[in-house]
Amino acid sequence: MTEYTEHLLRESPRKDAAGRFRFVWLVVIPLVAVLSQVYLPRFLPFLAYLELPLLITVHFALSRRGPIPALFYGMFIGLVQDSLSRQPIGMYGIVKTLVGYFAASVSMRFDVQNPVVTFILAFFFYFFHQFFYWVLARALLGEIITFDVQQNLIFGLLNAAVALPLFRILDKLKMAN
Repeated sequence: MTEYTEHLLRESPRKDAAGRFRFVWLVVIPLVAVLSQVYLPRFLPFLAYLELPLLITVHFALSRRGPIPALFYGMFIGLVQDSLSRQPIGMYGIVKTLVGYFAASVSMRFDVQNPVVTFILAFFFYFFHQFFYWVLARALLGEIITFDVQQNLIFGLLNAAVALPLFRILDKLKMAN
């Protein structure tokens, strides 16, 4: 065998593993997050505040730093979440699209590896998500729903507290492959 063919043989399993990881990262992790969003509160009602699909969208946007891929990723996660929830189709899709775009845009300006900045951004984007969902529900659907600022601030802090270890785990998972 030549040196070139030996090099090809050594490199091919690595590329397959990277392709599998990309599939897991782009499809399986968001799907697990959406399913946990739908089914986790049924068994553990005290975790109903946890917005894992949003946190996955924010993590992808902050780590990728590209507004266009983050926009499509947020749209994908939001539409999957819409299809599995009782909400009208498109509401989470629109809101998570906005979150993905703005999170990626913000990540180009700030050091998102800093845990304090990550905490603040996770808190801000939770509040941003809830506020824009409320605006869209009132404007597009004509629903009269309340926006409890105090409750959303508390849930935003709890989601930001969950985001720090979750983002660290996702980063370690990404580095493992």
